[in-house]
Order: sequence, then C-alpha cells, then structure tokens
Amino acid sequence: MADNPLSPHLQVYRPQLTSVLSITHRGTGVFLSLGTIVMLYWLVSASLGPDAYASMQQCLSSMPIQIVLAGWVFAFYFHLLNGVRHLFWDSGRGFELSTAYKSGYAVMAGALLMSALTWGCVISQGGAA
Repeated sequence: MADNPLSPHLQVYRPQLTSVLSITHRGTGVFLSLGTIVMLYWLVSASLGPDAYASMQQCLSSMPIQIVLAGWVFAFYFHLLNGVRHLFWDSGRGFELSTAYKSGYAVMAGALLMSALTWGCVISQGGAA
C-alpha cells in the first residue's frame, strides 16, 4: 500500500488561540466525565454512613487529589464558559477574528477568576487541606 500524502495538520500549522481552545474544550469534557465518577463515589460514600464518608474525605484532602480537584474546577468553568461561547457561534455571532480572540481570552480569564473564587470560598470554609 502506497503512502499517500497527508493533509496539513498539527505538525504543519502554528497553533492559534482558536485551535488551542477547541482542543482544550474537548479535553476538559473528557476530564469532567472522569471527575464525575469521583463525585459519584463521594456521594455514594456519604450514603454509606459516617465511616465511609470520613474515609473518602480523608482521601480527597490529600495534596495530590486537591491539585486534581483544582484542575477539575478549572475544567468545569472553562468548559461552561467555552460552551456559552459556542452557543453564540451557533446563533451566527462572534465569528469575526478579533471577536473570536476577545471571547477566547475572556473564557480563559473567566475560568481562572471563577476557579480562584471557588477555591477561595472552599479554603475560607476550611474545606481544603
């Protein structure tokens, strides 16, 4: 079988904000799905009684898991805000290059800000390790 030339792809084009955000949107969707399994396990442990819940809370309070949870919170806000951005695109608005870049930067800034506010609330309530 002869090797047919491939269409130009990631190795040819320089990454642009729009492509990076698109790939990140897909990745955060996968990450959120995996994190939902952890959330389900947390809820089930709460229903199994105080011992199971305390064990799960101890697991969730470890530093590596806290870092993963912080990433999950960021993924949630990023995916949410980028999804709203896509809804605007579905209505035919925001396709101009300057608007696409402004909304992309707004998504990143909003996700960082909302993540920081969420973790600020968690830490102020004594919920993080």
